[in-house]
Amino acid sequence: MARRPDVSIIQSFLSPELRVERPSGEEARLPLDLLVPSPQPRKRFEGLEALAHSIREKGVLQPLLVRPLGDGRYAIVAGERRYRAARMAGLSEVPVRVVELSEKEARLLALVENLQREDLNPYEETVGVLALLSEDLGKSVEEVVGLLRRMRKEKRGEAGQNVLASPEAQRVEEVFQALGRMTWESFVQARLPLLGLPEDLRAALEEGSIPYTAALELKKVKDEALRKALLEEVKAGLSLRDLKARVREALKREKAPKPWHREVGERLMRLDLEALPPEKRAEVEELLERLERVLGGE
Repeated sequence: MARRPDVSIIQSFLSPELRVERPSGEEARLPLDLLVPSPQPRKRFEGLEALAHSIREKGVLQPLLVRPLGDGRYAIVAGERRYRAARMAGLSEVPVRVVELSEKEARLLALVENLQREDLNPYEETVGVLALLSEDLGKSVEEVVGLLRRMRKEKRGEAGQNVLASPEAQRVEEVFQALGRMTWESFVQARLPLLGLPEDLRAALEEGSIPYTAALELKKVKDEALRKALLEEVKAGLSLRDLKARVREALKREKAPKPWHREVGERLMRLDLEALPPEKRAEVEELLERLERVLGGE
């Protein structure tokens, strides 16, 4: 009979180093076909072949954490990488620890475990922290982002909404202290901007081919072709210092006023002659005819 967790998953966040005290449970061996992967923030599973090779030789050394679904199947709470590698290794069953957890407790535990991965990249960490706060506070991710930004504005004296004194803001501080990775202020400043990355930069960051500092620099470049060219240079080894210099030059060019004839040309491209009053339309058409004759004479 599976037992109830010894410690509340929520309370475990408050440990100084966020060591998740796993709920105790009944150990068993279950067929892989009865295990169901749960939705989780982790998208990449590197090193599966190496792990599968190790499992063929030594077996699965650490039991998967699962919870019963009530229909004979079990949802994987922690250990999906081991589950996938065990399938690759040709195993039919794996050791598990069966615990009774609510869906919310299971999601929270999975999120905390995900944040403890050594190979977690900055974008995944950002998404994971927001998902954790969303679950813990019972708010949408968008609401959590809004709360964090209001907290920062008040902290910087830009708004007097008294948000920092609210129980939600205090809980945010507790969670960041428990995670021990960064303060909520540095998270808002350095990590929230990653949410608005163009698709090519987000993909490069997720695959680990560029650092997040370079991604934030490249985000400033609005010219898509130039940004892609710079992205390839960063992948090839362009330093952050040189990248910043290139981005500064690009921004200067973007801010420089366009030559007047280009401005006129762009306005003409947007012009709807049919919408002009008859007299003005006739005057514009006459000027355009004269321009055509002059250019044709070139």
